Amino acid sequence: MPLSEEELRLLEQMERALAAEDPKFVSALQGRTLRHVARMRTLIAGVVLLAGMALLIGAAMTGGAVGTALGVLAFLVMLAAAMVGLAAWRGHKVPEERPSPDALFDFDDHPHRFEVIDGGRASKPKRQRPQRAPRQRKQGTFMQRMEQRWQHRRDQGF
Repeated sequence: MPLSEEELRLLEQMERALAAEDPKFVSALQGRTLRHVARMRTLIAGVVLLAGMALLIGAAMTGGAVGTALGVLAFLVMLAAAMVGLAAWRGHKVPEERPSPDALFDFDDHPHRFEVIDGGRASKPKRQRPQRAPRQRKQGTFMQRMEQRWQHRRDQGF
């Protein structure tokens, strides 16, 4: 149920008063943007990848069973860092968006609200399957049907 005009006006006054009284709280509610978080994850993954390379070089110089174990560990560290880094790199494409302090508590008709989409296809119509002729009952056992197919192929000259 939508709020009345008076309730909206009171809510806006409370938002402004809260923002004026405690700006730290408002900035904490705004949080970091997705682009900033993705950038930090990419940088951290790059550093861990370099550390994994250094560990791999150290393992190669050590040699023996310990070197092999360190080499496997280094490879796994590098693989994990590369996966996290690539996933975060794709997060860089998120548009930079920070809500204004006035729109911080705006819950009605928010443009980014989740919507239910029928099967993930909001714009595509559902595909209709072509109607098939009714299936005929299978005659005989599996081996009998295979022998009939074999005989048919032999008769056709295949």
